[in-house]
Amino acid sequence: MPQDIESFDTLQKRIILISTTMASFLVSYTISAINVALPTIGKEFNLSPIEIGWIQNTYLLASVVLLIPFGRLADIRGRKKVFLIGLALFTIFSFLTYFTPTKELFYILRFIQGTGASMIVSTSVAIITSVFSKNGLGKALGINTAVLYVGLSVGPYIGGFLTQNFGWKSIFISSVIVGASALSLTMSKIKVEWKKEYSSFDYIGTIFYVISLAAIVYGTTYVELASNVILNSYIILSIGILSLIIFILWQLKNPEPLIDIRIFRCNRPFTYSNLAALINYSATYMLSFLLSIYLQVVREFTPETAGLILISQPLVQSILSPVAGTLSDKIQPRIIASIGMGMNTIGIFLLTSLDNNTNLTFILADLIFMGAGFALFSSPNTNALMSAVSKENFGVANAVLSTMRQVGMIMSTIISTTTLTYFIKGIELSNAPKHLIITGINYSFAISSVLCAIGVLFSIAGIKWKKVKHSNFINNSDIKRQFYML
Repeated sequence: MPQDIESFDTLQKRIILISTTMASFLVSYTISAINVALPTIGKEFNLSPIEIGWIQNTYLLASVVLLIPFGRLADIRGRKKVFLIGLALFTIFSFLTYFTPTKELFYILRFIQGTGASMIVSTSVAIITSVFSKNGLGKALGINTAVLYVGLSVGPYIGGFLTQNFGWKSIFISSVIVGASALSLTMSKIKVEWKKEYSSFDYIGTIFYVISLAAIVYGTTYVELASNVILNSYIILSIGILSLIIFILWQLKNPEPLIDIRIFRCNRPFTYSNLAALINYSATYMLSFLLSIYLQVVREFTPETAGLILISQPLVQSILSPVAGTLSDKIQPRIIASIGMGMNTIGIFLLTSLDNNTNLTFILADLIFMGAGFALFSSPNTNALMSAVSKENFGVANAVLSTMRQVGMIMSTIISTTTLTYFIKGIELSNAPKHLIITGINYSFAISSVLCAIGVLFSIAGIKWKKVKHSNFINNSDIKRQFYML
C-alpha cells in the first residue's frame, strides 16, 4: 500500500534515497565505463563503427522499449517490486557478461541488462518523488542526479583503468559489486510499497508500443545498409510506423491505456520538458563516444588516460547538480534548464574545430563548461516535469521522461556512427585513416550543435506555461490538469 509523505521519518527517507541513488549510480557508471572500452571491444571483435554503436544501442533499445511499460506496471503492481527485479536482473547478467565469448552473445546479454536498467530507471525517481515533499523534492532529485553523474564521472577513468590492466570484461565485475550492495540494502531496509489500486495493465497497447519503437530504431539504424540485411530496413521501418499508428489509436480508445497520449496536448509543461530532454540527449550523448574514439584512435592515448580526460565533464556536473536542483525549488526550473542547454550548444559547437593537434587544455576547459551546462539542465528539467503530474502517476511520468532520454541516446549514437561510417567508407574503425575519422567527428558535432540549439527553443517555450490547478494524468481520473498561456 502507498504511504503518505508524512509517514516517512528522516531515517527512512535517507535510506530510500541512498538505495535508489545507488541504483542510479550503477546504471550510469556501467554505461560510461563501457563507453571508454568501446574502441578496445571493437578491436577484439573486429567491429565497424555501427557494430560498435550497437554495443550500447542493444542495451539502450531494451531500455527504451520497456521503460513506459515497466513504469506503468510499477504504478499498478508496486514500484519497489519492479525496482528489486530490475536490480537483480542487472546484477546477475553483469556477472554473466564477464564470460562472453562472442559478440552475438554479448549483444544478447546487453539487451537483458538493458531490461533490468529499464526497471531501475522507471522506478527510482518515481520512488523519490513519492517520498519527498515538494519543498525538498528538488534537493532530493539534485542529490540523485549528482550521484548519477558521479557514476558518469568515475566510469570513464575506472573503465579505462580496468580495461588497460584487467581487460574490458572486468568492468562488469565491478558493476556486480555495486548492484549486489544496492539489492541487499533495498531488501533488508525498505519495507514499504507504492502502487495504485484498481488499475489494469494495457497488454495490447504494450505489444504495439514495443514493436513500433524496436522496429523504428532498428530500421533507422540500418537504413544505409538496406540491401545488406536479411529483412530490408525500409520494410522494418514501415512496420514500426504502422505499429505506432495502431498504438496511438488504441490508446485513444482504451479507458486504461499504457499512457494517455492526450496529456501531450493538455499538459504543456510535461510536453515541453519531454521534448527538451529528447533533443538534449540526441545532441549530447555522442560526446563521450566520439571523444573516446578521438583520444584513443586519433591521438593514441591509453584507455586510462582517455578516461581521465573524459572524467572532467561529468565530475563538474555531479558537483553542481545538487545546487541546480536546489535552485529549481526556488526559481522556475525551466529557466535554469534553458540556460543549461544553451551552454551545451556553445560547448558542442566549439568541438567542431577538433584536429590532430588540438590542445588538451582546450578540450578540458570545454568539457568543464559543458559539465556546468548539463547540471543546470538535468535535475531542473526533471523537477519541472515531475511537478506537472500527480503522485499517482509518478512512475509512468518518470518512465516517459526516461524514454525520451533513452531515445535521445539511441538517436545520438545513430547520428554519430552513421556520420563516421559515411566518411570512413565502412572501414573498420581501428584501420580507418585518421583524417577521415576527424572529419566524421567534426560533422557529428556540427549536427549535434544544431539539434541542441533547437532544444533550447522548446525549453524556453515551456517557460510561457503556468500551472493553475492540482492535477493528474488524464488516465481515467477524476481531476484534469488545466493550463493556460501567460
